[in-house]
Amino acid sequence: MHQSVTSDAEPAAEPSGPPVAPPPRGRRRVPLGAALPLVGALALWQYAVLRTEPAELGGFGLLDALPAAYWAALALLTGGFWHCVRAPRRGGGWPLTYVLGLLLMERATQALVYPTPLYAWAWKHDAVVDHLLTEGRLETTGERLGDMAVYDQWPGFFAAQAALVRLTGAQDAAAYMAWWPLVSGLLLLAPLVLVYRTFTRDRRIVWTAVWLFCVANWVGQDYFSPQSLAFALYLGVIAIVLRHGARREGRVLLTALLVPLIVAIVVSHQLTPVMLGAGLAALCLTRRHRSWAPLVTLVVVFLAWNLTVSLPFLREAVPEMVRAFGDVRGNLETGYGSTPTGTGPVTVSWVARMLSGAVLLLAALGVLRRKALRNRARPLMLLAGAPLLMLVANDYGSEMIFRVLLFMLPGACFFAAAALLPRDARAEPASAGVAGAADAGSGSGGFGGAGGFGGAGRPGARRRTVAAGAALTVLTAAFVPAYAGKDRLSYFPPEEVELVRQVIDGAPRGSLVVAAHRNYPLAYASYWDVGHYWFLEDAKSHVEEVLDDPAGTLARDMSGVAPPGRAYFLLTRGQIANSEMNGMLGADELRHIERSVAASPLFERTGGNSAGVVYELRRTTGDSS
Repeated sequence: MHQSVTSDAEPAAEPSGPPVAPPPRGRRRVPLGAALPLVGALALWQYAVLRTEPAELGGFGLLDALPAAYWAALALLTGGFWHCVRAPRRGGGWPLTYVLGLLLMERATQALVYPTPLYAWAWKHDAVVDHLLTEGRLETTGERLGDMAVYDQWPGFFAAQAALVRLTGAQDAAAYMAWWPLVSGLLLLAPLVLVYRTFTRDRRIVWTAVWLFCVANWVGQDYFSPQSLAFALYLGVIAIVLRHGARREGRVLLTALLVPLIVAIVVSHQLTPVMLGAGLAALCLTRRHRSWAPLVTLVVVFLAWNLTVSLPFLREAVPEMVRAFGDVRGNLETGYGSTPTGTGPVTVSWVARMLSGAVLLLAALGVLRRKALRNRARPLMLLAGAPLLMLVANDYGSEMIFRVLLFMLPGACFFAAAALLPRDARAEPASAGVAGAADAGSGSGGFGGAGGFGGAGRPGARRRTVAAGAALTVLTAAFVPAYAGKDRLSYFPPEEVELVRQVIDGAPRGSLVVAAHRNYPLAYASYWDVGHYWFLEDAKSHVEEVLDDPAGTLARDMSGVAPPGRAYFLLTRGQIANSEMNGMLGADELRHIERSVAASPLFERTGGNSAGVVYELRRTTGDSS
């Protein structure tokens, strides 16, 4: 009887040849070929972290500060992984250990180098957690909190973080959110491995696909955010459905296990349930993995939530969603304020695009050349293609293209790994039929050349193996500029955090903080008591008015604050960096605005340091409190 290709058991048969004596009992030796590169890479990485000084970041972000030892560590780690994952008897946990080392270098470097958490959006989410901790309840309408009320309508992630803050006794979520990228990366490992092992017993493909996913996931959705947790839950649901969803036995228990995951996704994030629905619907097109219960459960929970708790938001958002539906070109545009400007930002942007393009091209190559694997893993092709439908639906705040890429990666990286590797007949029994025979006999399933591990001895196979390893190294190195190349605008030094904190702590209830852009820490702090306004997000005509008469225009914009509230103008290095690097206003123009405010009798300087300055709008005679 033909053995099921979805079985996780290792094949019983071994290649012909003399029997191999079992290793003697006792202490097992640590293979130096696997251990030494890992130890050396981690030692170099630790040295590099200690030598990295982020005080002055340029247009290339963290790349300007990283020493050569970091790149040597990354190359050594990738080479050790490639040697380890291809070795025929290098089993055990070595591939996993190398992937963990990669996650450390990728996701923990910034947490160790920077003394404060990255990303203005992470600080925004910290403010939402603080709102739950301070107010102790959710807001069901936008009348009080404006646009921020939407977070209270999808509170799953924030409620969980508020509970974690209370449980750990931390002052706030900022105490640990710098480490969230590493945490979210670790959360993805188990579901990724389960998904890949559903379609292959070749551990080389499994772990190379996991490695490629870690490398290709540069889009920055792993920071302290609902998306990061929702994506891990999404992969968990997909993994369970792929492995057990179509089995009749235990289907009730399976659905009961999926319900908590689906509910957590629905109450935490707006987009992920839609992506999950598209993925589950795609799986229903297959016979082996068809399971209607998870899809029906998702639809019921999704409708129940959106027609009750999140209905206030949807009433305002649906007209815009209808307008954007079908406008693929508009949904792909990034819009004003998102155009990289300058040598560093432009270069980094192109490296990121080429990294994504290379992985997708490798995936296409793997699909074309590995016929048996393509037939067996057709559900992964469907899962990779389903997110593309969202490009028709909405622009998602000019971020849809990045979200689509994120949800395509699990399937794409599987076939990209297959393109880099030759076929192993022992771990990949060919599917019945012509397609399977073709894949088994061709021996050219990847860069590695000949099929199986024995192909390394054929002419040219060694060169192809080296070429595949070099390609993997280049892709791994490209992750660094794609992921950390914009740290000049993502990093906020302690002086900037302290300056903003002084403004927020000293602002009476009903105050207003005006800034050029929201890219600074604590930009949403106390948003339930203090208003925030960023003039670069207005129409270009109003920005031009600010440039023509900075002090007069800003004073008019800030004049509506009623006592005891106060109005503050804040300019920080984070705002300047974001404005310059994204093609809004240059540093000279922003400094011109600051000089006008400083010289105006309408404003009074109330604070400042090396990271920024703050001015308060003077009260008129009739405004005394």
